[in-house]
Amino acid sequence: MSRKKRDYSRVILPDPKFGDVMVTRTVNVLMKNGKKSVAERELYKAFDKVKMVSNEDPLEMFHKALANVRPVVEVRSRRVGGATYQVPTEVRPARAEALSIRWLTTAANQRGERRLSDRLAGEIIDAANNRGIAVKKREDTHRMAEANKAFSHFRW
Repeated sequence: MSRKKRDYSRVILPDPKFGDVMVTRTVNVLMKNGKKSVAERELYKAFDKVKMVSNEDPLEMFHKALANVRPVVEVRSRRVGGATYQVPTEVRPARAEALSIRWLTTAANQRGERRLSDRLAGEIIDAANNRGIAVKKREDTHRMAEANKAFSHFRW
């Protein structure tokens, strides 16, 4: 019998329109009160608006935005002795994807536009062009890790 912990990660099916798993994961993060069809509709409207504004493939822009938001390092609290240190650690790929989706959707919700589809479209376009709230969040995370580089020897 193996001593390794079993992998309990769920298999997420690709979305019906684009056949992309990342779109489904974004819909799942956007969803409120189990209303998946509403979240799906808003994301598809946002993709249509991205297509109208930028005249580029919205799925390509979406993946570019997620890549620009994806963090490489983050800080984790580590208690050593009586003190708590912010230790910079590399982010696992699955967590980096999850963080990028979460940061993109929360940044979209913080925007000023009236409709969710408008906010999402604006944030996707901004993130694809290395601007916006979500990219700022990634840069702040990297800056924090850089500032606490002296405590990296506490990592194990």
